[in-house]
Amino acid sequence: MSVLDRFRLDGKRLFITGGSRGLGREMALAIAEAGADVVLVGRDADSLARTATDISALGRQVWPLQADAGTPAGCERVCRDALALGPIDILINNIGGRRVSVPIEDEPLEVWQQMLDLNLTSTFLCTKLIGGAMLARGTGRPGGRPGGGRVINIASISGLVANRGVGGRHYETAKAAVLHFTRVTAADWAPHGVTVNAILPGGFMTEPNQHWAREQPEIITAFKAQIPMGDFGRPEDLGPLAVYLASDASRYMTGAALVIDGGYTLW
Repeated sequence: MSVLDRFRLDGKRLFITGGSRGLGREMALAIAEAGADVVLVGRDADSLARTATDISALGRQVWPLQADAGTPAGCERVCRDALALGPIDILINNIGGRRVSVPIEDEPLEVWQQMLDLNLTSTFLCTKLIGGAMLARGTGRPGGRPGGGRVINIASISGLVANRGVGGRHYETAKAAVLHFTRVTAADWAPHGVTVNAILPGGFMTEPNQHWAREQPEIITAFKAQIPMGDFGRPEDLGPLAVYLASDASRYMTGAALVIDGGYTLW
């Protein structure tokens, strides 16, 4: 098998939350281009339809599932709906966001819990249900060749640092927890041939960050000034990394936290 062949995903099936827009869309398209079919989860019907059309144009099967995976009930329901379609080989836990900027001392418990559900509980539930089904299928055996089960958690450099000038510390807290959840799940599932890794994006001008740029441009300007490479990332920059982690090329990597931030966390 050639080096490039090890990145192929023909015959695999991806399940991705928040896959119709932003970073999720670009990862879904990249993995589809590498050969996988896609179960696409998102809240917005229009963006789901657009991304599903683009995936179909690549010659892949796609199943758009409209759901709010940021709520426990919605997350469990869409996972079970996806599993009813057939076996899933690749899971990307992508959904998340800060959504509200509020100081710790002013944040209502209800909002705190909602944001932890969005950023952390959703990762747990999808891993339990979708990843658990990988284990139950016996995708890999101790001492044997892994069968290709892949879990990719989209964490954030916010799990490593405190962002300047913004509230909503539920986000940093949840993303730090996602990192350690990645490690402990990787340790538990490694003997069964299922790898679990995390991607830690830095500054990418997705819709939420475009919102911050309009509402509080000084935060975005200050952030950009601290990036050694001098600019924000583009959503499509995450596609090749997602393909690597989803493919046989990364078969010996598990429990890793891969930072992609233009050098922001080097300072």
